[in-house]
Amino acid sequence: MSSTADTTASTAGNAHGENPLKTLTKFGQSVWLDYIRRDLIATGELQKLITNDGLRGMTSNPSIFEKSIAGNADYQKDLNEFAKDKSLDAKGIYEHIAIKDIQSAADVMKSVYDQTAHRDGYISLEVSPFLAHDTAGTIEEARRLWKTVDRKNLMVKVPGTKEGIPAIKQLISEGININVTLLFAQDVYEQVAEAYIAGLETLAKNGGDVSKIASVASFFISRIDTLIDGEIDAKAKASTDAAQKAAFEKIRGQVAIANGKLTYQAYKRIFSGARWEALAAKGAKSQRVLWASTSTKDPKFSDVYYVEGLIGQDTVDTIPPATLDAFRDHGKPRASLEENIPAAKETMDGLAKSGISMKAATDKLTEDGVKLFEEAFDKLLGAVKTQVAKVAGGAK
Repeated sequence: MSSTADTTASTAGNAHGENPLKTLTKFGQSVWLDYIRRDLIATGELQKLITNDGLRGMTSNPSIFEKSIAGNADYQKDLNEFAKDKSLDAKGIYEHIAIKDIQSAADVMKSVYDQTAHRDGYISLEVSPFLAHDTAGTIEEARRLWKTVDRKNLMVKVPGTKEGIPAIKQLISEGININVTLLFAQDVYEQVAEAYIAGLETLAKNGGDVSKIASVASFFISRIDTLIDGEIDAKAKASTDAAQKAAFEKIRGQVAIANGKLTYQAYKRIFSGARWEALAAKGAKSQRVLWASTSTKDPKFSDVYYVEGLIGQDTVDTIPPATLDAFRDHGKPRASLEENIPAAKETMDGLAKSGISMKAATDKLTEDGVKLFEEAFDKLLGAVKTQVAKVAGGAK
């Protein structure tokens, strides 16, 4: 992240002198940063991103915290201090450190939260990935994190697993902001949106203020193409039929954006009509789709391919640092999200005809996503345990 503040401070923008990141707001899209680290906040870099790039939120996950905390001198003092507290295990120490960062980031983002009438200005903190298939455990931990962080502009991240969806409904009904993560499939997204609306209805029925609740549905993008394109390439290599090879090439690198476009159409349908309007009349805010995993993995495509391809009204894009820098430098914003919806449908039809199952792919991506976060969490806790052992050894 070291380059971002410097780049931001001297933003060259595009040929017309405009910063492409700021231009995204004209299309109704909010830019969030998929990254957190203490020096980002302490050096004033986060505030520069808000001022110069129009940054409107932040997300974190176990992988981001693992990379930020492990072996970073900025966290040494806290690690040393908490290591001496015999009542804390590795997870407890991690939470103390992470929550401190989350609170600091939330305080910086508070101005955005106020200026946007609570639509933006959020920072996300994830429940333990080991609770992804535990409804009761997820609810309990989300409540605890919400209470401990004690910031109105916190979103607690809950995975959109089968067990996570009822937890989302319950937590929304209790007035807790939720960022639903690890979404890949349109049908699962629709279940999540239903859980959000049902949760709001329960909150309203119980006398709660639905205007104070916010939620996003984090729909992952590039991971879909990484998996699908691998299968397409294998099929194309095995095929001797020129027409079949051409059909494979036509959908290569297109599925993730097509899937996102069709999911957005579902969003528009769900957050309209009498049922939603009854909640909107009470001040309820729609659960925006948030595009996650928008960095480009395939060198055949532009480094801003996924950001440029999913720009639309009432959406969020959480962008990692390198992609943020790239888009600022040469991104070309346009209202792309509702371009050529029939072509998006054709892409998904072409995928089905190719013999590749979208359901099998998205099911695998969800489970793999949980495992990746579990592994990152394990690595993080391992690093904390190592530091505790060092401190304990030095005290002898």
